Amino acid sequence: MDTSAPLLGEPLPVELMNTVWADRDGVYDALIDAAGTSAWLQAVAPRTDLMTPDDVAALPSSALEQLGGRLVDLRDALRRLAAEATEDARTAAANGAGELQGAVAQLNRAAGDTPHWSALSWTSGRQPSRHLRAEGEAAAAAISAIADEAITLFGQDTRHQLRACLGPGCVLYFLKNHPRREWCSAGCGNRARSARHYQRHRRATA
Repeated sequence: MDTSAPLLGEPLPVELMNTVWADRDGVYDALIDAAGTSAWLQAVAPRTDLMTPDDVAALPSSALEQLGGRLVDLRDALRRLAAEATEDARTAAANGAGELQGAVAQLNRAAGDTPHWSALSWTSGRQPSRHLRAEGEAAAAAISAIADEAITLFGQDTRHQLRACLGPGCVLYFLKNHPRREWCSAGCGNRARSARHYQRHRRATA
């Protein structure tokens, strides 16, 4: 089962923020239930060192519901921090609204929920490599690792690259990794250009 959330190749904390997404019919939550949580975790598992899609597929519904609650709490905190960092005024993106300090506390709790650490492997005659170890369930550790990555994102100058997409009706965030990038995706860019063209045409014929 594929996740309904858009995956844009952004850092995983931003991908998690974007599990709230919109189209012309409304705003959606890709983590609304255990199936949605499983689909999203399986989709991003290849981008982590702590879990595999098979780890997620083996989880019972009760565990997925708990993980879903943790993901939603973390996502809402991240969206609140992203709104602060980007001065986001989009009313449709207000999911996760709340006190800034509450969002910070939630992020810090999530990062410490499941300890994880780096370990070195080095066998004679081979190149050394870094990998991750964790206590507890693999998916839970991956969520804490996403929170830890978010702390790096917001705690360093990379937060100044974070943008709220201003495409019509969009509620997504993205990192401005190119000077000319203005939207989260080409689709939003096309919709924005079409909306501008429509407004110009209306003014010209008024």
